[in-house]
Formats: sequence, C-alpha cells, structure tokens
Amino acid sequence: MTQNPATEDPNLEAAANAAGQPQAAEGGSEAGTAALQAERDDLKDKLLRTLAEMENLRRRTERELADAKAYAVTSFARDLLGSSDNLRRALESVPEAARGGADATLKALYDGVELTERELLKTLERHGIRKVDPQGEKFDPNLHQAMFEAPDAAIPKGLVSKVVQVGYKIGERVLRPALVGVSAGAPKAAEPPPAGENGGDKPASH
Repeated sequence: MTQNPATEDPNLEAAANAAGQPQAAEGGSEAGTAALQAERDDLKDKLLRTLAEMENLRRRTERELADAKAYAVTSFARDLLGSSDNLRRALESVPEAARGGADATLKALYDGVELTERELLKTLERHGIRKVDPQGEKFDPNLHQAMFEAPDAAIPKGLVSKVVQVGYKIGERVLRPALVGVSAGAPKAAEPPPAGENGGDKPASH
C-alpha cells in the first residue's frame, strides 16, 4: 500500500503548522487588546461615578451639619416666643403718661421689664433668631399672615397697616409668621346721587 508523501515527512507537517500560527496569534492579540480596553473603560467609568457620589455625599453631609447647627434651637426658641410676647404686653399695658411720671417704683419696674426684653431679643439674635416687625412694609405671604384688610388713606394698598403680633425668623426659615392687617388703600369717595333725587334738580310743581 502506497502512503501520502505529505504525511510521511514530519518536517513538511511542522512547516505547514508554523505557517498558520502568526495569523492566529495576531487575531488573538487584537481580541485581547480590545477586551482590556473595554475593561479599562468600564473601570474608569465606575471610578468616576464613585468619585461623583462621594462628592455629592460630602456636600450633602456638610449641608445637613450646617442646617443642624443653625436650626438645632428651633423648638427651644419657639417656646421662648411666648415669654417675649408677655414682656411686650406688659410694657404696652403701662400708659404713656405714666412711663415718665413721678411714680419712681412704676418707672423702675417699667425700665426693668424693658431691659429684660432687650436682653432676651439679643440672646435670640446671637442664635440666629430675628424679630420680624413689618409695619409699613409690603405684605409678604411667606413672612406674614393677614388677619384682615381695611381701608387706610395714609398707607397705600398692599402694605402692612397694623402689626397684630410680631413674627420671627431663624436663619432663612420662618419661625413664626407676623400677624398683620393689610391696607386696602384709601376708601372710595361717596358717589353723588343721580340728578333728580332728593329734590335737588327736580323741577318745582305748580
């Protein structure tokens, strides 16, 4: 039986195998490089996302800490507002004429209450709490609560004509809105009666 000459020579078979190897190696190298680039891009994207999330977390934490510091006394401050209101009512209950009168005891009491009120307001201000007294200012629904609207010839329409109760802010937030009355502007002039009414222009009868 006669054998195929190509299979009889091992050197020919080895040469044939060597001739096909470079192309296979080149194809494998390109595929590996593409895979590495894809993995690199994926890792880079994940890293950027992680860094962005960490920065957002840092900013959010700083903001929450600042808010906690600024508004930590909100409940306590709101409880103190009643005391401030009572001090103001006590001062306003003393007649103007009696404040500088001859009664030294009453004057000393008035001065003491007034000093206490000032010190309380200063203490509140040191903690970021400010009084809102909008007399004559434009009505702002974010800061004021309208109790009534009434004509007022001295104050233009839309301005606060009376402060029923002062308000307070803590930081940029409203601790308590001011209770106010709002001017409706000057009252409308009475319209003259139509001609012929009340006998004004009615011709006399004979």
